[in-house]
Amino acid sequence: MPDQVSAAPDRSTLRLALVVGGLVLAVLLGFGLGRMNAGTTTGAGGPSLAAQHTDPPGTAPHNHGSVVGGDQGAGVEPGGLSVSATGYTLAPVATEFPAGRAGQFRFQVRDAQRQPVTRFAVVHDKPMHLIVVRRDLTGYQHLHPSMASDGTWSVPLTLDGAGVWRAYADFTVVADNGGQTAVTLGVDLAAPGGYQPRPLPEAATSTRVDGFTVGYQGQAQVGATVPLTFRIDGTGGAAPLERYLGAYGHLVALREGDLGYLHVHPEPELVDGQVRFWLTIPGPGRYRLFLDFQVSAEVHTAEFTLTVP
Repeated sequence: MPDQVSAAPDRSTLRLALVVGGLVLAVLLGFGLGRMNAGTTTGAGGPSLAAQHTDPPGTAPHNHGSVVGGDQGAGVEPGGLSVSATGYTLAPVATEFPAGRAGQFRFQVRDAQRQPVTRFAVVHDKPMHLIVVRRDLTGYQHLHPSMASDGTWSVPLTLDGAGVWRAYADFTVVADNGGQTAVTLGVDLAAPGGYQPRPLPEAATSTRVDGFTVGYQGQAQVGATVPLTFRIDGTGGAAPLERYLGAYGHLVALREGDLGYLHVHPEPELVDGQVRFWLTIPGPGRYRLFLDFQVSAEVHTAEFTLTVP
């Protein structure tokens, strides 16, 4: 009679099958979990979870800088400290200009592929705001270049005195999907010659410019968003302010030393005839404030030194 073969597998075969099956299951589970977690890595080489700071067109009060955190009370780092940021680079044609002689400043904004950017949002009536100031915080200029079809911006520029100047390009890029990203890039410009830096004026909350008395109320605090309210008086009392670039005033704050840049826009309407800004100071130090305002179709600039302990 032939030997009968048992239908049940022996124990060694069963153990081998269980081991192999467990390994296969572990591999499949690991692969699945890896797919589920893709895109959430925050380590080197993984996609960033930090949202880009964007400023859509409008007149709501805001700072142009790098926001740290997501609410109004969050900290703000100054912009304009680098020629490149958030994938965009400021590429000037030339960076040296004769002191006191009129010239043309030309530049492009290039993307991460080094291609000229040509789509910009109109923010406060202009697609590009160019701020120029000498490194001792004198000679402030607020300019509006025009762009050629190849993405080259140009604007007449005179650097009044010898020294190193800082140019800030303040703009909002429009992406292919319609998203907008506000960026401020900075580059140094040189005017050869004997440089005699001027000391910063003492801190004050009131000044006179072109026959106007300009003063403000409010105390800036590090890391807090606080109101600064400016009153502009002429010979007969409160000056009849007009909208300039879509707002009743524009405030630029530059930090002494590294010249960190904050462009602060006001509330859309006057508050009891005064211009109110909401300012977030990133750190202690001395700042120079430049307030642009318009009366009788003429733009004036009041300057203040602000000390933040």
